[in-house]
Amino acid sequence: MLEVRHLKVSYGLTQVLHDVSFDVPDGKIVAMLGGNGSGKTTLLNTLTGLVKPAGGSVMFENAECAGLSAYDLVRRGIVQVPQGRDVWPSMSVEDNLFLGAVTRHDRAEIRKDQANVLELFPKLMPKLRRAAGSLSGGEQQMVAIGRALMARPRYLLMDEPSAGLAPAIVSDMVDTILALNERGLTILLVEQNIGVAAAVAEHAHVLQNGEIAFSGPAAGLLDDPAVLRSYLGR
Repeated sequence: MLEVRHLKVSYGLTQVLHDVSFDVPDGKIVAMLGGNGSGKTTLLNTLTGLVKPAGGSVMFENAECAGLSAYDLVRRGIVQVPQGRDVWPSMSVEDNLFLGAVTRHDRAEIRKDQANVLELFPKLMPKLRRAAGSLSGGEQQMVAIGRALMARPRYLLMDEPSAGLAPAIVSDMVDTILALNERGLTILLVEQNIGVAAAVAEHAHVLQNGEIAFSGPAAGLLDDPAVLRSYLGR
């Protein structure tokens, strides 16, 4: 579904991504791991049109999409759940969800999708009229994922969905990611938490200093010496 080849991204004179290449097969979960400053969020923002690449190719369903606007990419089915959730705090949960459907005009189907989101996250049902900023971190993450689902994505990019969540909530998030994949969503999961990546992904890459330092089966991440060297520095 997604083929990234020789992707380069710079902020001014500073090159952040160096010749990054990887694939995300249709219907699979692929994890992209790395520490702070490794380039993970820059990668996602480039894939979703928020940052323009300096070079390379991004093929989505056999069509070049590098450099397209975020709006066009959402319409094509590429949607990001941002790091830190980024809900509109003063707006209601319901309005946050509906803003995820900003590129759509099929009102009846939008309502159906809202019902599907609430079925996935029943805790949000009694809080639809509450300001999203008043919710807990875990509930705000539900809103952020639900908002992305309202765009009817075919390819979902998730930027550290476990960050800042209590361990019990992280376990629920793992179940949610697996449930979304079972519904047919292809997912690129960017994480610092190796345990989360190993629990959900079939394949994983480690990004270090803007380059792919390791690629292999996600199940062996915790025991692989190459991962420990590149990701943990030992």
